[in-house]
Amino acid sequence: MTKRPVFDAEPSGGRDLGRLPEWDLTDLYESPDAPELKRDLDWLEAACRDFAADYEGKLAELTAQDMLEAVRRYERIDVIAGRIMSYAGLRYYQETTDADRAKFLSDCQDKITTYTTPLVFWGLEFNRLSDEHVEGLWSASDELARYRPVFDRMRAMRPYQLSDELEKFLHDQSTVGASAWNKLFDETIAGLTFTVNDEELGIEGTLNLLTEQDRASREAAFRELGRVFSGNVRTFARVHNTLTKEKEIEDRWRGMETPQTGRHLANHVEPEVVEALRDAVVGAYPRLSHRYYALKAKWLGLDRLQVWDRNAPLPMESDRIVDWDEAVETVRSAYAGFDPRMAEIAEPFFTKGWIDAGVKQGKAPGAFAHPTVTEVHPYVMLNYLGKPRDVMTLAHELGHGVHQVLAAGQGELLSSTPLTLAETASVFGEMLTFRKLLAEAPSEAERKVLLAGKVEDMINTVVRQIAFYDFECKLHDARRGGELTPDDINALWMSVQAESLGPVFDFAEGYETFWAYIPHFVHSPFYVYAYAFGDGLVNALYAVYEESGESFNEKYFDMLKAGGAKHHKELLAPFGLDASDPSFWEKGLGMIEGFIEELEAMER
Repeated sequence: MTKRPVFDAEPSGGRDLGRLPEWDLTDLYESPDAPELKRDLDWLEAACRDFAADYEGKLAELTAQDMLEAVRRYERIDVIAGRIMSYAGLRYYQETTDADRAKFLSDCQDKITTYTTPLVFWGLEFNRLSDEHVEGLWSASDELARYRPVFDRMRAMRPYQLSDELEKFLHDQSTVGASAWNKLFDETIAGLTFTVNDEELGIEGTLNLLTEQDRASREAAFRELGRVFSGNVRTFARVHNTLTKEKEIEDRWRGMETPQTGRHLANHVEPEVVEALRDAVVGAYPRLSHRYYALKAKWLGLDRLQVWDRNAPLPMESDRIVDWDEAVETVRSAYAGFDPRMAEIAEPFFTKGWIDAGVKQGKAPGAFAHPTVTEVHPYVMLNYLGKPRDVMTLAHELGHGVHQVLAAGQGELLSSTPLTLAETASVFGEMLTFRKLLAEAPSEAERKVLLAGKVEDMINTVVRQIAFYDFECKLHDARRGGELTPDDINALWMSVQAESLGPVFDFAEGYETFWAYIPHFVHSPFYVYAYAFGDGLVNALYAVYEESGESFNEKYFDMLKAGGAKHHKELLAPFGLDASDPSFWEKGLGMIEGFIEELEAMER
């Protein structure tokens, strides 16, 4: 039976956005008290216990066939645990201020952490096997060798693993460590209220006002954001102090060379590749953000820009609202124009309740695509307000969803894509949508608006995210010297802002606290460089696509289907690209620079 999505009866903000879809989570479980969920929890507890009883202390004795059976059993455990946590997490993100949903999520986390503690031995014991022994296993079974990328990433942690007892302790206490502070952050952010022009708004609605045409409204929103962030800055500083210190302690015990080492290992990317990206972007600040914002100041008729002008629409830009149906059709046709298969994969997201689009009180801010598990399907979360940028966000998150659907064929352990490659399909989906709109622009003025919007999105994706990365590097380094006051963190934040945004900006009081609401710093330290990595990679890929036409498509689909089964060098090789080559990043940055040059030419 085909399920129909549920829709918001009253779209947020009083705007006629059409019927906004909500998630139908019943593909995971019918309800928190569904018998299937209890069945899976009971199965998981027994499966983890039995797995440890059958294999702990015995991995060195296993034949290749025995090891293959163990891997498949482990993978099944991963599926069931992932299904439970996906349901609990997605339900929570719909309404993070609901105590029952928060309790349900916490209870699930507690149970799964307890049940899976016996599995901690798996990676530790496998990592103690000699290289010769492991090579023998791969050569004895092609089916087992298919999982080699999983074990290669696991064995990359060998120099940093602790004793079995300490690893089990860290696993056990995780529910009252980082995940607890993550929830405090989420609930605090979702519970914030802002009053702008006598209207009470949540954080998404208030941030949205920073893109309004009316400058006074933008300033009012900025002032209110600064007021509320400042009023809560002690809580946010406590969250950051605790998480960075916790990370420093664990990194020190593991012998991690830098605070970024763990992220690079998880992303399966070499530190020098990330540094080449970072250095290329920072070196390009004058050619990109500084140059563009000077141009924008001219368009806005201002000598100086304030931070509430950064995402302002252009004076000639229409303030019309894009309703949901138009947004869907725009993205759907852009995907189909590239390849009908892309639109076909995307279609169930629109028709089967796989997207939650409306802005609602207590709903988590931002947007994401969650892959859940390979035997179900991804879900996309948006906070859709009808701005042109929201259409691009839909294209972006839907790209993630398509990628996750394609990669699911690899199975649970191999489907997960490292963050450096996880942004590929999302940024490519944005580019397809942008190029379609640009080709159909009815006038030079509309083309200018589209180009400027794309440049701003790329600056936000590349320049801003690398500035965020530098802020995180400074934050973690400074925390090693002791507790940081809110003023200390504010100063670190401001130290990267003028450098990245350029000399045309002034920074009004209150902006120093804007680090406080950014979830990536809390949930995924050093995640942010993946956005810049993905944008640069896609810019290079798109140049290849324009040169090679349809012959590109099969290679592109193969790349997405690979999931986490291949290293970035292997994935990019068919396109003649190499991310370890410093000139690779210059190509990607060159596309942004080319758009800025086109905008400058329009002024002559």
